[in-house]
Amino acid sequence: MSNPNESFLPIIPVAPPDFKSGFIAIIGRPNVGKSTLMNVLVGQKVAITSPVAQTTRNRLRGILTTPSAQIIFVDTPGIHKPHHELGKVLVQNAVSAINNVDLVLFVVDASQPAGGGDRYITDLLLKSKTPVILGLNKSDLQGSKKESLNESYQEICQENWQMINFSAITGEGLDKLQQELINKLDVGPYYYPPDLVTDQPERFIIGELIREQILLHTREEIPHSVAVTVEKVVEETKITKIYAAISVERSSQKGIIIGQKGQMLKTIGTASRQQMQKLLSGKVYLELFVKVEPKWRQSRLRLAEFGYQVEKN
Repeated sequence: MSNPNESFLPIIPVAPPDFKSGFIAIIGRPNVGKSTLMNVLVGQKVAITSPVAQTTRNRLRGILTTPSAQIIFVDTPGIHKPHHELGKVLVQNAVSAINNVDLVLFVVDASQPAGGGDRYITDLLLKSKTPVILGLNKSDLQGSKKESLNESYQEICQENWQMINFSAITGEGLDKLQQELINKLDVGPYYYPPDLVTDQPERFIIGELIREQILLHTREEIPHSVAVTVEKVVEETKITKIYAAISVERSSQKGIIIGQKGQMLKTIGTASRQQMQKLLSGKVYLELFVKVEPKWRQSRLRLAEFGYQVEKN
C-alpha cells in the first residue's frame, strides 16, 4: 500500500560522481553586505536587508544549486560587542556557525580599512580548523585607495586563506567567487531539492519581511527594539490573510511605528504586503497590531518564544 503523503515528499536526486556540495558560513562585522551577497548568489531574496546594522538575527540558509554543485550558505548575524541578551544570542549564533560548516566566507567592507572588529573575527577564525576565504565586498567603492585598502586586509589574511575582491551590488567578481567556493568543497550529495532556495518556513520569511520594512521606514528611531510574530495565516481560494504582532519595548516606540493618524503603520503594512505578494504569488490581506513588551531583549525565554536560536549557557 502506498504512503498517502508520498506525493508531498521533496524529490532529492542522486548526485553524479563528481558533484560537489557543502555548507558555507558567511560571517563578518555588521553591515558589510553578507545578506545582500547571499541573496544575489542564490538568485532570490531569502534574507532581509537594510542600512541598519544587525538586520540579520538568526542563522539563515540560502541554497545555490548549479549543474556541478550545491552550496548551502549560512548567513549569520554580524559579530559585534553585545550590549544586551539579544546581542549575546546573535553573536553566539554567528560564532557557533564557524565550527559547524565546511568553509567560512569571511566578508569585509573593502571600501574601509581593516578595523578592530575584523581583527577580532580573524582571531576567532584562527581558533577554528575550518578553511577560510576572505571576501572583500564593495571593491567597486575603493577608488584611488584600492591598493592601500587591499594592503590593510593583506595584513589579516592568513597564509592558507584566499582573498577575493568582489561587489555584491554590481556583480563584479561574483563569478570568480562562486567558482572558488565550489573548488573548496568536497564531492558530496544533494542536501536539498535543486529548485529550493531556502529551508526557512514561510511564516518566518513573512515575519522578516515585516521587520525589514520597519527598519527601512523608521531607521534609527526604532533600531533593534522590535520583534515580529506572525499570529495567524489563513489561506483562502483567492487571498491569503495574515495577522501579525509587532512588539516594541517602550510606548514611545509604539507611537513611532503607528505614526500620526496611523500613517506609518499603514506605510509599513503596504510595503510588507507588496513583498509578500511576490513571495506567495497571490493576493494578500495583512493586518498588523503593535504592543509594548518592556525589556524583551533581556529575556532569554522571551527570545526563544520569538523564534531566536537561543543556545544553553
